[in-house]
Parts: sequence; C-alpha cells; structure tokens
Amino acid sequence: MNQISSSTANAAATGAAFMLAASLAFAGTNTLQAVLPWQFGMSSTGMAFWQYLIASILALPLILKIGLRHLRTNHPWAHQTRAFVSALGVHVFVYGFASGVPIWQMVTLLATGPLFIIIGSTLFLGERVSAARIGAALVATLGAFIVSGVGSETLGLHTLVPVLAAALWAANDVLTKYLSREESPETLTVSLLVLVTPNHLLILLAVTALGWVLPGVVPTGLSGLPFDLPSGMGLVLLILLGALTAIAQYLLSFAYRAADAAYLQPFADLKVPLAGIVGWVALGQVPSIWFWPGAALIVGASIFIFWAENSNRQGGLQPA
Repeated sequence: MNQISSSTANAAATGAAFMLAASLAFAGTNTLQAVLPWQFGMSSTGMAFWQYLIASILALPLILKIGLRHLRTNHPWAHQTRAFVSALGVHVFVYGFASGVPIWQMVTLLATGPLFIIIGSTLFLGERVSAARIGAALVATLGAFIVSGVGSETLGLHTLVPVLAAALWAANDVLTKYLSREESPETLTVSLLVLVTPNHLLILLAVTALGWVLPGVVPTGLSGLPFDLPSGMGLVLLILLGALTAIAQYLLSFAYRAADAAYLQPFADLKVPLAGIVGWVALGQVPSIWFWPGAALIVGASIFIFWAENSNRQGGLQPA
C-alpha cells in the first residue's frame, strides 16, 4: 500500500512539475504573441501560421529520432479533432486581439478553462472530481478575474472571446488526456505539430473566403493570406515563439500522462501570474495592484490541491 501510494504521489508531483514548466513556456508564447504584432507589425493570423509551422519544423529531429512507426495510431480522428480545436482556439484568441480586447484580459480570462476541463474530464473521461478539485478550480478562476481587473472597464461581447478560446483549448486538453492513455508523449506532440499547421491554413482559407463573401465581418488583420515574415530581431522572436510552442506542447503531454486533467488545471492557471511577471520583466508592463491578490489566490489554489490530494494518496484514499 505504501509503495503504491508513494508511486502515485510521485506521479502527481511529476505531472505538476511538467505542468509548471509548460505554464512558463506558455507565458513566454503569450508575451511574444503580443510583441510581434505590436512592435514588429506582423499580422496576427500570419504569426499563428508561422508559429506552428516553425514548431513543426523544429519537431522534425524528434520525428526522425522516434521513427515514423511510433506515429501510428488507432485514433486518427481524435488526433485530427484535437489539432482542429487547438488551431481554432488560437484564431479565436487572435480575434480577441483584433477586436481590441486588452492583452491582460485575454490572458487572464483564459483561466476560466479549468471549469471546462472539469466538465469535460468528468463527462467524457469518467474522472472522479473531488470537492477539493472543484473548489481549487473556482478559487483559481476567481483569482484570474481579479488579476484581469474585470469590472474596472466596460464588458462587451468581445470580452467573452477569450472564454470561448479557453473552452476550445479545454477540449484540446481533454482530448490530450484521452489519447495519453494509449499514446506516447512523442506521438501526442508530433501528431499535433504535424496536423495543426494544415488546420491553421484551412482556417485561414475559410476566414479569407468569409471576408470575400461578407466584407466587413472579418476584423482587419484576420483576413487575407498574410505569409510575410518579419526581419532581424522580429524573425528571431518568431523562431523563439515556434520553439516555445513545441516545448510547451511536449511538456503538456508528459504532464497529462502522469496525472489527471482536473488535478493539473490549478497548476496550469499559474500561467496567468507567470505571464504577468514575464510581461513585467520583458516588456516593462507593470501589473496593477489587483495582480498580486489574484495571483496569490491562483498560487494558493495550486498549492492546496497538490497538498490535499497528495495527503489523500499517502493515506490510501482516492478523490471522491
């Protein structure tokens, strides 16, 4: 019993560590997604396309290392659906920027994702969600809203865009956990990076067609086929963005292989304060006074759920 409990606790700690590392990588991608359009004039849709194309190219050594035989799967449609919702989430996120939603609201409102994760992991994965998990998710979401300063500015329909992006990426996370029961982290990572770029192109073509059929519906910066690359430092940052994307997805796959999706989500919320800190250090964007109490709630929720479930496992109990 002690050996089993120790092994389970180690798996939980490993999953949490990988999720923390992934959150830091995602904080870096969020910052670069703001820098490239604003400081280098890059189209947001073009940035998303090149971001994942570069990530796919950087994954080629991994493909060669593990061999194509490891990419065989019994769930091709699940992999395709995962790639599509992931790509669509990126473009919905981009739509929020194009619609004028402030970056701090875009990033922090993504922390509503744990609620969608809990719903999806319960209904579709059969995971047992404890009161501690639900409570931690709610506290972390409250912290995200406090960090974002929601209520200090007028809320419109466009403000709900990051919530839709959060729901789409939650679907991606649930599918990742579902596939991780049979697939290796290498297969999960490479399949996403290989499939997501064609899906980005498909979405770009659909958005372009919509712009032609219904002029004025598609916001400026989303329509067209913006394949132009930046030069100089802009190109370096774009390559870094692609590299961080590949690293983040790889770490995410390892995290979901080690622990339950619902358990890991409070740790994923750490990307909110991490994004604020990275933006502060890298861009000089000083967080508001509301950043600190909100970040404290998010960090506190993560520590609490890790302590609560680790204590249950060491005592031989399972989450109810």
